Amino acid sequence: MKIAFHGAARTVTGSKHLITLKNGKKILLDCGMFQGMGKDTDALNYDFGFDAADIDYMLLSHAHIDHSGLIPRLVGQGYKGPIYCTPATNDLTQILLMDSAEIQEDDIKYSNKKRARAGLPPVQPLYTLEDAKRSLRYLQPVNYHEWFKVCDGVEAMFTDAGHIIGSAAVHLRVTENGKTTSLTFSGDIGRYGDTILRSPDVFPQADYIVMESTYGSTLHADAAPSDDALLEHIRQTCIEKRGKLIIPAFSVGRTQELLYALNNAQLKGRLPKVDIFVDSPLSMEATQVVRSHPECFNRTVAKILEADNDPFDFPGLHYIKTVDESKALNFRKAPCVIISASGMAEAGRVKHHIANNIDDARNTILLVGYCEPESLGGRLMRGAREVSIFGTHYPVKAEVGIIRSMSAHGDYEDLRQWLSCQDPREVKKLFLVHGEYEVQTVFRDWLHKKGFLDIEIPERHYEIGLS
Repeated sequence: MKIAFHGAARTVTGSKHLITLKNGKKILLDCGMFQGMGKDTDALNYDFGFDAADIDYMLLSHAHIDHSGLIPRLVGQGYKGPIYCTPATNDLTQILLMDSAEIQEDDIKYSNKKRARAGLPPVQPLYTLEDAKRSLRYLQPVNYHEWFKVCDGVEAMFTDAGHIIGSAAVHLRVTENGKTTSLTFSGDIGRYGDTILRSPDVFPQADYIVMESTYGSTLHADAAPSDDALLEHIRQTCIEKRGKLIIPAFSVGRTQELLYALNNAQLKGRLPKVDIFVDSPLSMEATQVVRSHPECFNRTVAKILEADNDPFDFPGLHYIKTVDESKALNFRKAPCVIISASGMAEAGRVKHHIANNIDDARNTILLVGYCEPESLGGRLMRGAREVSIFGTHYPVKAEVGIIRSMSAHGDYEDLRQWLSCQDPREVKKLFLVHGEYEVQTVFRDWLHKKGFLDIEIPERHYEIGLS
């Protein structure tokens, strides 16, 4: 068999890895959207690097858009096979893809108005709401730890990756010419000792491993200090400066982690009395999905549920439902916290909140997760003094805060622990994906010292045979 890397190759987003069997059958691991890649983003998302109609099967590691976001386009281009995933991923993917399609349609309407004024012809979205709705019919949920038949000669199993609700590492056993080869795809690896989720599972010995490496050169701070830092930002911005704290946060994972931390602070009497708004309809739906899958929670959260039936709700929390309610926050004079998607500040309502608050020194923009360097969040992280939002240039007068320890991605110690169940002598080749190249080279050198001798960092569209 062969494997080709069509996304998340020397970059963090766009996860797509294609396995081709000797008999010609093709299995796609993830079908993610490129995000935050500047002017190259659209071109990257329009070009799969393969013919969608040629794919026979797909396995989805988790629901994040950089892993699932091009599924509607895949189906629209001719894919008709099953899409295997865990039950929680099935539930999350349904709401995320519909939301993504709505964003595609809204963005293209805005773009086509500008093109019409310039005398240019209209362009089509990556996919529509109807495309997304049609693609959801192909999702097939499978429980963790159950080997299932993909096709003749191929079995698969999901193990918990601890990244977001439903996230999984994908394990394949491929039998060709009487010989069985095992391949593991990590998906995104979460953190051991996560505040909400179970830690990543151990997994069977693999011949080949395709492994994410987002934080392969980084050691996160402890999670507890991140809660303290969050409360300190609220105190300084909302109580001392009487300003607004704007927190770009992914609707799945990060928003729930923030709400859980704030709920705990409220239970302990540490949360300042300030209104907290979640301005993202998707976050409301995602939080409900998270609530509906307590089987994914760790023991600490399970224990808390015995006394608190909703660890993501507390006095002073308000969900914004309508566009008018969202716009009204711009005219609010009282201090508040606004949690809004997206986490990289590249789309959604948070861009409007940043645009309306970035030129006031009383306010703070708090970044709590990974941002592609060219995204708005990435530019703010790098200390930009001026940024362009919706074509308008804004001076950055608001404080920009960063809490790196809230990442749902494991650091290099978490990645090391995930690999610790493997005998390096039995791993024929390890591929590093889903990371920036400079970080990956550091992580590769570290892995060499741990006995993993054959490590590749593939470029986009690179293909290699697996013996």
